[in-house]
Amino acid sequence: MAAVTIRKLSSETHRALKVRARGNGRSTEAEIRAILEAAVKPVEDVGVGSALKALGRRFRGVELEVERDPAPAQPIRLK
Repeated sequence: MAAVTIRKLSSETHRALKVRARGNGRSTEAEIRAILEAAVKPVEDVGVGSALKALGRRFRGVELEVERDPAPAQPIRLK
């Protein structure tokens, strides 16, 4: 594994990292690793359905009334 040295880190930032690490039950070094890994992790593509599901969970559910058109769907004709 690679090792990284961070120079000129302010004492306020170091103190905040220590507090955050303690709050997450990790060492400061483990907290810094978690922050860096989350920062460079590729963003996953989220479909519309998944995004709506996450939004519903965020607001503890959403009630929707959906009415379907009883007529069969017609194909689109492109000219």
